[in-house]
Amino acid sequence: MRHAESENVTSGTAGAVPSVPLTARGRGQAAAAGRVLAAQRPVAIYTSTALRARQSGEIAAQGAGVSADPRALPALTEVGIGALEGSRDPAVHQLTAQVLHAWVVERDLESRVADGESGHDVLARTTGAFHDIARAHPGGTVAVVGHVASLTVALSHLCGLGGAVWGAPLPHAEPFLVTYDRERRAWHCPAWP
Repeated sequence: MRHAESENVTSGTAGAVPSVPLTARGRGQAAAAGRVLAAQRPVAIYTSTALRARQSGEIAAQGAGVSADPRALPALTEVGIGALEGSRDPAVHQLTAQVLHAWVVERDLESRVADGESGHDVLARTTGAFHDIARAHPGGTVAVVGHVASLTVALSHLCGLGGAVWGAPLPHAEPFLVTYDRERRAWHCPAWP
């Protein structure tokens, strides 16, 4: 799932902005996500290293009854946009959306925002994290808390959804199922939220 609502979203701040916390509303969303996850009985929770993702994971873990602390993975962080990190300029948001569109819909992974990451970079690190998590928990259910752009790039690729996800950004703190068939080495997203 995408992290719960955070201050960078409400302030319109672009980029990975790793130290931004959840809003009060976001804390409530994360608690609600934990109650939804409880039915799936996850054995572990993984998050990005960003504060908002870690807070979302910690709150959700309490509601889901996960005893182990969430594990933060740098590979699950949001897309880095280099020198434009932290900008509130609407033009930066538009450029970021254009680059994400190129990655997801046009499958042009060469483009990047300013001197930030390419689509190749984001896809490699995020899909790598999903494969590592699947290997660590064969047959188990885990929760992953990440970010809208990096999760969209990775899961649209892994599940073969491509541009079908465009126009449906991941909502805050809404868990959805992603499965991995170890024998076929195939990922499946039964539904996109």
